[in-house]
Amino acid sequence: MKTITTTHEIDATPEQVWDVLIDFPSHERWNPFFSSVDGEAVVGQSITITARKGEGDGMSFSPTVLEVEPGKILRWKGKLFIAGIFDGEHIFRLEALDGGRTMLHHSENFSGILIPLMGKVLADTERGFAAFNVGLANEVAARNTSTNSA
Repeated sequence: MKTITTTHEIDATPEQVWDVLIDFPSHERWNPFFSSVDGEAVVGQSITITARKGEGDGMSFSPTVLEVEPGKILRWKGKLFIAGIFDGEHIFRLEALDGGRTMLHHSENFSGILIPLMGKVLADTERGFAAFNVGLANEVAARNTSTNSA
């Protein structure tokens, strides 16, 4: 098993971060890692995610949503072709901090027989997570600014 874990502090409440995170249609505009996320954050449902070029060369995959706890956790699991080849359990966990801030814990647990051959993909994924985290924080800030100035 291989785990990638990133964190990012966001100047907004977990509820504000959550609203952007699950607004899947908006990901196309602000998300530097996924070019699209289609579906809904509903346990048991499949969503379709397409990676941006350079982050898996535009590959699409359809993970199943495993856990949804608004303002706290979104978790899904996907696989490459069939289970056991290259599987990933993706987790977004939002931790409330003092002062109305949020710590985003963004991780993925990878398993499968291809793990030893996926070094470049995993390194690209870790960079993609970091870019995603910044993009999410920027989108939350932009929405909060437009809400406060309206």
